[in-house]
Amino acid sequence: MRWIMKLLEEKIQKDARLLEGNIVKVDSFLNHQLDVAFLDKLAEEFAKYFSKRGINKILTIEASGIALAVLLSKHMDDIPVVFAKKAKSLNIGDDVFTSSVESFTYKKEYTITVSKKYLSQNDKLVIVDDFLAEGMAMKGLIDVAKQAGSQILGLGVAIEKGFQKGGKFLRQEGYDLCSLAIIDEIKEDGIVFRK
Repeated sequence: MRWIMKLLEEKIQKDARLLEGNIVKVDSFLNHQLDVAFLDKLAEEFAKYFSKRGINKILTIEASGIALAVLLSKHMDDIPVVFAKKAKSLNIGDDVFTSSVESFTYKKEYTITVSKKYLSQNDKLVIVDDFLAEGMAMKGLIDVAKQAGSQILGLGVAIEKGFQKGGKFLRQEGYDLCSLAIIDEIKEDGIVFRK
């Protein structure tokens, strides 16, 4: 896994923009414009890490987690991908699991929704997302999975902000969290990654 971490760290150093409030903007390859070949390498690494666990479904959140989840599915025998919606649409119905999530980036709260048709106690999940900061989106996805009675066999994020508390909390709760790059500090002159 070390080579992919190095590759991702180099990509972040080269292409990321640092914004006020410890925001790391990676919209040129991860969550606006997608570098599909690069993301496929990340997904392949997740697939290696989570293989042989009997995972039969991938859970993520719209919109930025979907690309990684779909590519991961291609490396895991095309297992289904379910994404939590951030806004309840009229066509989803009322038979849903919901959880309240506060966005670190957008500084707003929303209710994520997943139809009960697509998660059940028979599901063995890996939950994936693009970023992990305070862990609010991941906690919301875990809550939805628990409501469904699904088994959570792992969590995967492309980039974790190690100086924020999401990753530490999830590991303390006993979750197997695979972060492909962990940012320990953001300085004026650049990013410091966990060794």
